[in-house]
Amino acid sequence: MINKEVANVHVALDGVADNMTLMLGGFGLSGIPENSIDELVKRNVKGLTCISNNAGVDDFGLGLLLQGKQIKKMVSSYVGENDEFERQMLSGELDVELIPQGTLAERCRAAQAGFPAVYTPAGYGTEVAEGKETREFDGKMYVLEHAFKADFSFVKAWKGDAAGNLIFKGTARNFNPNMCGAAKITVAEVEELVPVGELDPNQIHIPGIFVQRIFQGETYEKRIEQRTVRQRN
Repeated sequence: MINKEVANVHVALDGVADNMTLMLGGFGLSGIPENSIDELVKRNVKGLTCISNNAGVDDFGLGLLLQGKQIKKMVSSYVGENDEFERQMLSGELDVELIPQGTLAERCRAAQAGFPAVYTPAGYGTEVAEGKETREFDGKMYVLEHAFKADFSFVKAWKGDAAGNLIFKGTARNFNPNMCGAAKITVAEVEELVPVGELDPNQIHIPGIFVQRIFQGETYEKRIEQRTVRQRN
């Protein structure tokens, strides 16, 4: 059994450099790799292309990298919670590629599975399909979308073991599983890191073969973008 455990986030991010393409799991602020993002901020790497469902909020998640002008391009599906993102996009400071959410997930999964591309009906006949190959299958038109190519993938799981096996919790099981193994190096941060053999094999969502490095995160804020509560009766 190969031991994928590294001492901390500093070691986990060895090799990250300017102008790289990174995948970052999570949906909104749920299941984002908080410790890895904080380390990217501290290292002040620049010129990043970030593939993520969204761009965090102004003062948390990927919003921190945007504040430091560390991201040159965002490849995302939903970006409506970040004023700084909007400002940079409208001013031309930030290159943005908006992708239908399902297509974003499938391009991650294609990279994970080793497929060069997938056909999807999403976006056909719209600006999304401009300049792309289209093809008819059984009377329906599809758009060819290429798998992502990334240097690092950063994911966050609830539990993991030293072999890199991962269990996700709740809605953190969104883009995180699809991004495991979808880049040259996958770094997993977990809330609880246990010895090999302690995880129930029937509960494992991602096997360790898709993970190269794993570490236990020190702190997790787990913020909520928009908190909604009902009035007391």
